[in-house]
Amino acid sequence: MTARQPALGTIAHDQLIRPGALLVGTTRRDGTPRISGAEPLVMDGDLWLSMMSASTKARDLHRDRRILLHSIITGPEPAPELKLRGSVREETSPPALRRYADAVASRLGWQPVVGRFTLFSVDIDEITYIGYDPETGGQHVARWPAGEEYLRPATTPTSLGPPRPVNRILTAD
Repeated sequence: MTARQPALGTIAHDQLIRPGALLVGTTRRDGTPRISGAEPLVMDGDLWLSMMSASTKARDLHRDRRILLHSIITGPEPAPELKLRGSVREETSPPALRRYADAVASRLGWQPVVGRFTLFSVDIDEITYIGYDPETGGQHVARWPAGEEYLRPATTPTSLGPPRPVNRILTAD
């Protein structure tokens, strides 16, 4: 995705990776959503998530591989949001688990113990970016791979009109 959409890749890194934490949406056994925190890591060009092996979110992902990742929102001010939808693949190779643990130690400052965490790589199906246009207060929305990008008018009494196409982030795939 980053090679095909460099601007969106930069935004995704700034919103999901750089803060060091994100929200993970999984599906519970009864079909209701579960929201949990996680620490993402990019290694070898892939997005990775680890969690305690006995955690409920790990059990959710073993049962249903679908996942939704959402950037952290820390206040009411209009800050960009990034949502990533996809599925996970569990990594069980001992050398890969050790490389991951070493990468976490060097990048995040703590050392996970191999055998005490479950590691998943994320296969990305869709990314949605929502930012706020400083001039109009409207929402700037970009969706990949759909290739949709538009400004949605602000939700004020004086906001009029349908979404207006723009081209600020996405490039032709």
